[in-house]
Amino acid sequence: MKHFLLALGASVLIAGCGSSVKLDDVPVVDKAGTTVSQSDAQGTGAGVGSGGVAPVSIGNADQPGAMPAGPRIVYFDFDSYVIRPEFQSLIETHARYLKAVKTRKVAIEGHTDERGGREYNLALGQKRAEAVRSALGLLGVVDSQVEAVSFGKEKPAVPGSDEASMSKNRRAEITYR
Repeated sequence: MKHFLLALGASVLIAGCGSSVKLDDVPVVDKAGTTVSQSDAQGTGAGVGSGGVAPVSIGNADQPGAMPAGPRIVYFDFDSYVIRPEFQSLIETHARYLKAVKTRKVAIEGHTDERGGREYNLALGQKRAEAVRSALGLLGVVDSQVEAVSFGKEKPAVPGSDEASMSKNRRAEITYR
């Protein structure tokens, strides 16, 4: 009986030490503006006709081996990790390149503005990086090519405490390795 109670107490203690931050279910917003959870995108949800996700065809790139030119930053709203529709084409461009050049690896670096505590901002930055990683995965990029990492508020792009500065710091950067 003592062993049973000891084992029960240990399992309760271990369960209580777990993190409540859920990074497994990162929402991705498609061009129609609907939110899609990662579990739906991986096929655990209902079928296409009843709310699931249909496969996405991003077409052929003009030069599949050419490094994508242009922006590599996805900006986010305050306290959000939902990808805005205006950044979908940017993600599609990088997905097209990564699918064509399977040896190329990329790091998605999540960042936040200076508001909030260190732990909160690290978790939010991770969710932003995971949202972009998940969007690339939905477009066919192999998971082993993408790493998601958070810097929280530690590496601001623009110094300052005004809204214009802070909006530039709420971002996920795509960095090729």
